[in-house]
Amino acid sequence: MKVLVTGSAGLIGSEAVEFFDALGFAVDGIDNNTRADFFGPGGDTTWNRQRLEARCARYTHIDIDIRDREGIDGVLARGRYDLVIHAAAQPSHDLAASRPFDDFDTNAVGTLNLLEACRRHTPEAVFITVSTNKVYGDTPNRLPLVELETRYDYAEPAQSEGIDETMSLDHTTHSLFGASKVAADVLTQEYGRYFGMPTAAFRGGCLTGPHHSGVELHGFLSYLVTQAVREGPYTIFGYKGKQVRDQIHSADVISAFWAYAQDPRPGEAYNLGGGKANAASLLECVDMIAEHSGTRPTLTYDDQNRVGDHICYYTDMAKFRGHYPGWRQEWTLDAIVDEMVGAVTAADRQ
Repeated sequence: MKVLVTGSAGLIGSEAVEFFDALGFAVDGIDNNTRADFFGPGGDTTWNRQRLEARCARYTHIDIDIRDREGIDGVLARGRYDLVIHAAAQPSHDLAASRPFDDFDTNAVGTLNLLEACRRHTPEAVFITVSTNKVYGDTPNRLPLVELETRYDYAEPAQSEGIDETMSLDHTTHSLFGASKVAADVLTQEYGRYFGMPTAAFRGGCLTGPHHSGVELHGFLSYLVTQAVREGPYTIFGYKGKQVRDQIHSADVISAFWAYAQDPRPGEAYNLGGGKANAASLLECVDMIAEHSGTRPTLTYDDQNRVGDHICYYTDMAKFRGHYPGWRQEWTLDAIVDEMVGAVTAADRQ
């Protein structure tokens, strides 16, 4: 099998490269380190690309921008891939508002470039887009919530296991980032439904792990762990710090992709997250990190929440588990935090 991974030096992309390299597959990775342009030195993924090149014998790096339509078409024409994992993106709410063309051209047009090139040259290839729960906009905020001492939670039994795929994408504030990801998500579904290609969009919650180049504008848990271990500043934006997210380790993300790739259902969309068991508020995450590191960030509070930001979101995985009952989520939140604290501590000692 031959695999193409976009955003190969990022969190999900690099996890995919290592996973498929370990299976003995040839893996090509597209990444031109646009994250450094979007987020500055803290977002630079050069270190991760170099780590992959040193560790993965079957990995070939391709320095190209997914916005380059002709270039992407050439990559797909030459590669003849069996599996495409599209993880490249502009991932920030706030950055999208200040750079709307870069956001839409990367997220929506870049996805179209890849899908169309795949359709022309390898329509039988399984195509997976890393989407986001932000396609639901702020609709989750309209659900009845209960405020507890350290978190918000859902008040109704219908959301006892979280948000499922029946939630509407319409009549909601997405942020420009959310809107561009809706376009990418729906395009991915449509190439499956209209052309019969084996495509799927996975709507991620908080995807995390030690290979995330987390910054304030993107990579919540990675950035929080780094600031906590280094006792640096961290700003809480709105909701009293009680906003809830579910965390899923990048290794569990890739194992879900592999489960789908072995038995694809064309045009599907799945929610993907750590679920209720891996859900915690920002305040609870600070405490959990302190238990593992003995350190805390210097917290400040801004009463203005980010536009379109969720008050409470965790993922109901029932649909995916029903389709792929053999898939198992291996990483608990406690284990995720412990690994990430260890990674930052080790990096600081070097």
